[in-house]
Amino acid sequence: MPLKVKIMKTLLFIGLSLCSFNLLAQPGANPVVAESNIAFKTLTIERADIAYDAKDPFIFEFTNTGTEPMLILEARPSCGCTTPEKPTEPIAAKQSSRLVVNYDTKRVGPFTKTITVVTNTSPDPVVLTIKGNVLPSAEATPSVIAPPTY
Repeated sequence: MPLKVKIMKTLLFIGLSLCSFNLLAQPGANPVVAESNIAFKTLTIERADIAYDAKDPFIFEFTNTGTEPMLILEARPSCGCTTPEKPTEPIAAKQSSRLVVNYDTKRVGPFTKTITVVTNTSPDPVVLTIKGNVLPSAEATPSVIAPPTY
């Protein structure tokens, strides 16, 4: 066999071998994933009537149900009238914590807002919802004016 053919066959063999090794090493083939997850007691908190300018936050309790420490990387509100306060320290395996959500109760009327929670443990974010109805303030309620008497 000529030398060129031997070299070509050798290069082809090496190339195919490298491709097959590369296929075995594809991401997801043998993933190493820390077993930790987040489990909320509830995903929605609803309040029928909320006093104007009330300071009563919505509190979402959760547990790290996995085996590794968990971090809440982000708690993204759907608008600026909602302010989430997430834990800054890692939550150990099987430990509980809470996410506190404040809503601007100077906005009168019904509302539905979401908070998207991103952790280091779950591939999908968790979406929490707060709902309620803010009542008008006592000062904003028009009083009944008696008609003038002549």
